[in-house]
Amino acid sequence: MKVYQTNEIKNISILGSSGSGKTTLAEAMLYEGGVIKRRGTVEAGNTVSDYFPVEKEYGYSVFSTVFSVEWQDRKLNFIDCPGSDDFIGGAVSALNVTDTALMVLNAQHGVEVGTLNQFRYTEQFHKPVIFVVNHLDNDKADYDGTVAQLKDQFGSKAVLIQYPISTGASFNAVVDVLKMKMYRWKPEGGVPDVLDIPAEEMDKAMELHKALVESAAENDDILMEKFFEEGTLSEDDMRAGIRAGLVTRSMFPVFCVCAGRDMCVRRTLEFLGNVVPCTDKMPRPVTTDGVEVTPDSNGPTSLFFFKTTVEQHIGQVSYFKVISGKVKEGDDLLNADRGSKERIAQLFSVAGQTRNAVTEMVAGDIGATVKLKDVRRGNTLNGKGCDYKFDFIKYPDPKYRRAIKPVNESDSEKMMEILNRMREEDPTWVIEQSKELKQTIVSGQGEFHLRTLKWRIENNDKLQIEYLEPKIPYRETITKASRADYRHKKQSGGAGQFGEVHLIVEPYYEGMPAPDTYRFGGQEYKISVRDTQIVDLDWGGKLVFINSIVGGAIDARFLPAILKGIMARMEQGPLTGSYARDVRIIVYDGKMHPVDSNEISFMLAGRNAFSTAFKEAGPKILEPVYDVEVSVPADYLGDVMSDLQGRRAIIMGMNSEKGFEKLLAKVPLKEMSNYSTSLSSITGGRASFTMKFAAYELVPSDVQDKLLKAYEATQTEE
Repeated sequence: MKVYQTNEIKNISILGSSGSGKTTLAEAMLYEGGVIKRRGTVEAGNTVSDYFPVEKEYGYSVFSTVFSVEWQDRKLNFIDCPGSDDFIGGAVSALNVTDTALMVLNAQHGVEVGTLNQFRYTEQFHKPVIFVVNHLDNDKADYDGTVAQLKDQFGSKAVLIQYPISTGASFNAVVDVLKMKMYRWKPEGGVPDVLDIPAEEMDKAMELHKALVESAAENDDILMEKFFEEGTLSEDDMRAGIRAGLVTRSMFPVFCVCAGRDMCVRRTLEFLGNVVPCTDKMPRPVTTDGVEVTPDSNGPTSLFFFKTTVEQHIGQVSYFKVISGKVKEGDDLLNADRGSKERIAQLFSVAGQTRNAVTEMVAGDIGATVKLKDVRRGNTLNGKGCDYKFDFIKYPDPKYRRAIKPVNESDSEKMMEILNRMREEDPTWVIEQSKELKQTIVSGQGEFHLRTLKWRIENNDKLQIEYLEPKIPYRETITKASRADYRHKKQSGGAGQFGEVHLIVEPYYEGMPAPDTYRFGGQEYKISVRDTQIVDLDWGGKLVFINSIVGGAIDARFLPAILKGIMARMEQGPLTGSYARDVRIIVYDGKMHPVDSNEISFMLAGRNAFSTAFKEAGPKILEPVYDVEVSVPADYLGDVMSDLQGRRAIIMGMNSEKGFEKLLAKVPLKEMSNYSTSLSSITGGRASFTMKFAAYELVPSDVQDKLLKAYEATQTEE
C-alpha cells in the first residue's frame, strides 16, 4: 500500500442498531475495494469484522473492527462498530478518531432507539452523518416509512440522494438524483448498469433533484448566488455544497443499499471517496493543555492510541491515529502518559485480523502496531521535542453490575489480572475491588455485556467464574440527638485497662450552630466547646468531633483514641455494617485511671459509647438513588412505567421526542439490579436507558426492617 497524504485520507465510522447489516456492508466494501476476493457472511462466521471467537459464538459484533479500502486515489479508513447498546464503548472510541459517521438503517425497522442513541454521540462530537438504508430486498422493507421517520426526526436536513424503484424480493434498481441516472443490478450484484431514468420516474426524480440542489446551495453563499442566477448547479457544485453541509451538520444525505447482495455499495464508496471531507477539513483535536493540533504531516510526530486487543499467537495489538507529523518503522517515541520509551518496530494497515505492513503513516491516518512494552488505550506517543497529550474519549456510565468471584478462591489474583487486561480492550467494563462491600464488582452496559465477559474468561482463559448479586452500599445515619456512656474495664493480673467516655450524638447538617444545651431524661447538659474536628468521610458526608471535656476528666492525649474508636464504628455501622455518615459527636465527660488508662481502653470505650448512642438516636438507613432516563417507543410507555413503579421509582417527568417517549425517574439502586434485561424483554430490545448516581435517601420503614433482620441473621456472638 502506498503512503497516503493527509488530504487523501478519510476516516469513517460505521454505526447502526443491531441487525442493521453493518458487518455485511463492511464485507461488501472490502470486496468492492479488492481487499478480499470473496465475501463472507455473519451466518458462516467468516467475515473480516467479526473474527473473535465470542463474536462467532453469538453471531454479532462485540468489538469495533478497523479496516481500510483504497478507492479513487483515496484511503478510506473505516471502523465497523457494534450495534448493541451493551457495546457502545466501541462506537464512542471510533467517533473520537474518525471524521464522518455512516449510519446504517434496517428498512424493516426504520429509525430505532439504538439509531437515536448513536446519533446523539455524533451530535456530541459534531460529526457529519450519512444515512444508509439497508435490507431493501426484505419482504418487510418499508423505504418510504423509513424516510418518513428520518424526516420526522431530522426535518429537511435528511436529503435523499437515491430512492429504490421497488423493494422486497424484486429490488434491483435505484434512481440517483445527484447523478440523475438509474443504477440497475443483475442478481449477483456488483457493477451496475447505468441507465437513463425511466419516463415514469422522471417527475419524482426531478422533484428530489431540485430539493437536493437547493439543500446543497444553502451551505455556501457563492453556490446560493449561482443557484439564483442559473436555477441549478453542476454535479461538482452540488458535491461541494453537500460537503459543506456535512461538515456543519446541516445536511444528512440518505443512500440505499442491499449489502447482502452487493447492490449500490460501489456507488456509496464512490460518494465517500468524492464527497466526504478529508481529515484536514475537520475540527482539530485539542490537547489536555488546550492546544489545538493541526493534522500536518510536517509537524511534530504524535500518535493517539484509541484501542487495544489481545490476539492469539500475537499478543497485544495497539491501534492508533496519527494526530500530527508522520511515523516510520523504527521510530523511537516517548509515552506522554507513562514516561516510557517505545520503539515502533512494525507498522500495519489493517483489515480485521489481516495486517499489511507499511513503512510510513502521516497525520490523519489510522493504523496498528504490535509488541509495544508499556502502551495502554488512551496513551499518547510523541516524537522528540513534542509534549502533546490527549484525553478526549469519555465513556458512558455503567448500567449493570454484578459481584464476580472465581469458582476456586485460589484463582482470585489470576482473575484480577484477566479483568484488568480485558478492561484495556473494552473500557466500559469497570472493575472495582470494594473494601466496603468486601466484593469485586464488575459493571458494564447491560446483562449481555457482562455475559460476554464471562464467556471470554471461561472459554479463552479457561478460568471458571460466577456472578453474584452485588451488595448495596447503604449508609447509616441518625435523626435525633441521644446520649450514652460506656466504661471499659479489664483486669488481668498486671496493668489493667480502664477508660470511660460520656458522649452525645446528633444528626449533622452544613451550617448547623455550635452546640449549647441538651436535655435527656430530665437532666440538662451544658456544652462548652474546646475544640472541633471536621472529618470529610471517604464515602461521603461528614463526621464532626467536638471536645467539650472540662476539668481534665479525660486527658487530651486520649481524645485521638476515642475518635479512632468512633471512626472504626462509622466504617462498620451499628445497624447493618454499612458506612455511617453525617453525625456530630460531643465528648463532654468521662473518667480515667492514673495507671490503667491507655489508648486501647479509650478507643474501645469511645466505640461502644458511640454504638449505644447511635442506636437510640432514631437511626435510619440511607440507600443510593439514581437518576434514570428511559427512551421508549410510545406504544410500550404504559408497560415500562408500570415496571418502574414496581421498582419503587418516583416518576419525575416525561417528554416526547419524535416517536419516542423519554421517562425521567428516580430509582433506588437495589431495584435496578436486572433492569436492563427486564426493559429489553418488555420492549423487544427497542428501548434504552441511562442511569447516574443522584443522592442517598432514606429507605422506607418496611425495607429498613427487612435489612435489619437480614443483618442480625448474619451476625454471630463476638
